[in-house]
Amino acid sequence: MKITHEIFMEQQQKLIITPELRQAIAVLQMSALELQEHINRELAENPFLEERDEEGEEEKEDREELAADEDKIEEWLEYYHDRDIGINVREKEEYKNFENYITRQPSLYEHLHFQLSLALKDPEDLEIGDYIIGNIDNNGYLTVSVEEIASHLNQEREKVEKVLKVIQTFSPYGVGARDLAECLLLQLMHYGKESSLARAIIQNHLDDVARGRINKIAQKLGVSQKEVQDICDLIRTLDPRPGLQYSNNEEIKYVVPDVLVEKIEGEYVVIINDINFPRLMINHVYEEILRSPENFSPETKKYLEEKMGSALWLIKSIEQRRMTLYKVARCIVDRQKEFLDKGIAYLKPLTLKQVAEMVNVHESTVSRAVANKYMQTPQGLFELKFFFSSGLQAGGEEKVSSTSIKHMLHDIIAGEDSSHPLSDEAITKILEEKGIKISRRTVAKYRQELGIPPAVSRKRY
Repeated sequence: MKITHEIFMEQQQKLIITPELRQAIAVLQMSALELQEHINRELAENPFLEERDEEGEEEKEDREELAADEDKIEEWLEYYHDRDIGINVREKEEYKNFENYITRQPSLYEHLHFQLSLALKDPEDLEIGDYIIGNIDNNGYLTVSVEEIASHLNQEREKVEKVLKVIQTFSPYGVGARDLAECLLLQLMHYGKESSLARAIIQNHLDDVARGRINKIAQKLGVSQKEVQDICDLIRTLDPRPGLQYSNNEEIKYVVPDVLVEKIEGEYVVIINDINFPRLMINHVYEEILRSPENFSPETKKYLEEKMGSALWLIKSIEQRRMTLYKVARCIVDRQKEFLDKGIAYLKPLTLKQVAEMVNVHESTVSRAVANKYMQTPQGLFELKFFFSSGLQAGGEEKVSSTSIKHMLHDIIAGEDSSHPLSDEAITKILEEKGIKISRRTVAKYRQELGIPPAVSRKRY
């Protein structure tokens, strides 16, 4: 077989994601806060974008005046071509805003170090304490042994232990512990609720406490199940990670609803919450300047054309996002009117595919449109993804949303007799009596997703 090199032409169809399409997809996925930040960045970086005044009734007249204002354009071009212009910038006194004086919450290290400076005065003790605090992690646990600290600082082990005992009296209670058991015992001691039984359970039976094995603990310790249960309830009120109270204090997240649903004269109205977004328009001065390409170098002309195209596409992408989000939200509201009237128990099953068919877009577009977005309804604030759930067969041909079933399951368990909790099989029969066909395995799955322990762990003595 002879191998040769040949050159030939072939016509193919390919789907290529252009930068503009990529931007449109990114804008569609943005939440209200993210989009507002993105618009503000573009306003700062793109000279062709400017914010439209709310009083935009005379916009058309202003455009005509700006287009006719050749003096302004010529002045700008003169400035562009003049390379010897010196700009004198007057130094302004820094604006003293009240926000400049607002501090942040102290970190765990700062909080502990402040208490250390009040509790100890000896320089050696302060050095040991500072080293100990520096080795406490975000959860509040000491990550090195006392022996390592003593060896590193060339100090006696007893002296390090003494300083550690002082640090373990600091708030948040439980900080400086070397393991979970010590952390819980420190908290009990500070709250004045320490007992021999509590100490025995924490030191030897924490795994059984987590698994709800009350009967097993009672048999091993030779006490009543009621006593063990009271101690277990007390342990569950303690904080296993006390240091987290002073961690991630800068990560404050706000939720702004992207869609508002209000009932007006018996009908639900969908409102896209974009009132805080800057209204974008093309800067007409730069638009007119671009019409005189002979005044610029090829590089400058290319830059201006790219910025112009980017500005136009951004305005189009924002409008497209608004329309897509409105259509999706409208479909959700039309489908979930009973939920909006009566609550979660009346939530109907809904899939991305169903909404995509109603809106006449691809399923992935619906997925992007609902990502990281929230809807404010008469029933409260919900993530848009909340309204999408599978369904199970109920009476007749009607299906019930899995979210509604979980809500019913939660109510059933909340109303049970705690001394005789319902098994998964018993809950299955109760749901079947309500006309919902469901297996015991599915009940167990939903119960676990709700974070509800099995009947053995829910039993009260």
